[in-house]
Amino acid sequence: MNSPEILLIDDEPIVGQRLRTGLEKMGCKVEVAQDPKDALAKIRGKRFDVVITDIMMPEINGIQVLETVKEANPDTQVIIITGFATSELAREAMEKGAYDMIAKPFKPADLRGMVAKAANEMGFTDIKE
Repeated sequence: MNSPEILLIDDEPIVGQRLRTGLEKMGCKVEVAQDPKDALAKIRGKRFDVVITDIMMPEINGIQVLETVKEANPDTQVIIITGFATSELAREAMEKGAYDMIAKPFKPADLRGMVAKAANEMGFTDIKE
């Protein structure tokens, strides 16, 4: 089985760990980064199929992560997590190539569904919610 490579970026450790478990149960290979600078280094050094990033983080925000991902690999799907969902933010994220956006608080199953849909569109047909 071919598994999608996922990078999950959130500066809150509990969020990354909680979401990682569910994504791994779906059959995804998941790396978690708490520091957005570390995440950018990972993105430049490895191709990920899906990047899930929080929008509000210290020093580097999710839009900057999105721009770096799209520059490094335009085919990578980027899902934005935000506690500050606005129509302006959604428009900016989509214009810059985000796959989708999910507002906090969200059900982990909703994010898993979004990841499964993105993975399926990329040809990972074994990935189910």
